[in-house]
Amino acid sequence: MAKEMIKGNEAIAEAAVRVGLEAYFGYPITPQTELLEHLSGRMVELGRVFVQAESEVAVVNMVYGAACAGARVMTSSSSPGFSLMQEGLSYIAGSELPCVVVDVMRGGPGLGNILPSQGDYFQVTRSAGHGDFRPIVLAPASVQEAIDFTVLAFELADKYRHIVIVALDGQVGQMMEPAELPAMGEVARERPDWALTGAKGRPPNVVLSVYLEGEREEAYNLKVQAKLKEIKSAEQRWLEFATEDARLLVIGYGTAGRIAYSAVQAARERGIRVGLLRPQTLWPFPEDRISSLADRMDGCLVIEMNAGQMLEDVRLAVGGQIPVSFYGRMGGIVPMPDEILDAITHECKRLAIHESIERSC
Repeated sequence: MAKEMIKGNEAIAEAAVRVGLEAYFGYPITPQTELLEHLSGRMVELGRVFVQAESEVAVVNMVYGAACAGARVMTSSSSPGFSLMQEGLSYIAGSELPCVVVDVMRGGPGLGNILPSQGDYFQVTRSAGHGDFRPIVLAPASVQEAIDFTVLAFELADKYRHIVIVALDGQVGQMMEPAELPAMGEVARERPDWALTGAKGRPPNVVLSVYLEGEREEAYNLKVQAKLKEIKSAEQRWLEFATEDARLLVIGYGTAGRIAYSAVQAARERGIRVGLLRPQTLWPFPEDRISSLADRMDGCLVIEMNAGQMLEDVRLAVGGQIPVSFYGRMGGIVPMPDEILDAITHECKRLAIHESIERSC
């Protein structure tokens, strides 16, 4: 199929439609509202379910109900709205139900502003509901990746019966780029054998997230932990650039990682031996690859549009092998390539690592 100019939010919405989204529940909040608006037309014209609910609390419980019935279901929001969904997301996780949630991040904390940010990293990877679980989190850096990761999100949700979050900052949601959408697929698919579809002719199914006896709750938690271990082993994703001879490793995701790529290219042109790793999954975090790269690096520089949240996961992955430094912007400010290039140069000088880098810096 040919590429077309399309906005990130609309690209996610249309990609979901084309891979069989059956039910969408949402509430308007900037900077993700175009996603909801696109689906308000497309889902209705295709005879599928679209509901603009009265709040994000209502939204997530509608998602819960549709997921119980085995429907391919999605919602979307932005940072404060996502916060309101967390109790329901925990119930969904506690019931082992597949669903896709899109979080288009904005400035915060509090009501903040509608500018792009990455301040939800902790929220999507650590606190997406109470209890011992973690959702799968995909982090696109372009409109094409937003499309591809939406398709992947539904595949992973179904495969693992798990919540999958597509976490992008408002910059990716609002930008327009040439991108290729998937072909239009069929909605009709067999309901999974665990779904609540009516028990005529078979034993009834039960979907629940409450186990009053401690032993039963622990047994369920052990089952979930085994699944998370499988996901962690199989689903770490990343892209890297110029790491073969690099002595300084730059790590950034989403828009920050994309801009860092430009800065790393500029640094390489100056002869600085620097490389880039851009995580595509925030959970499971690509810790295995980062650890192996750290084994032959002299330092690591983390770039984020927050106060340093992924920074903690990088430090855990590095495991004290090399020093880890940070450059970030907050409140919806997007770092520019020259800022990151300056941070790279400063790190080279500060570390006083190999002579080749010292001369370049």
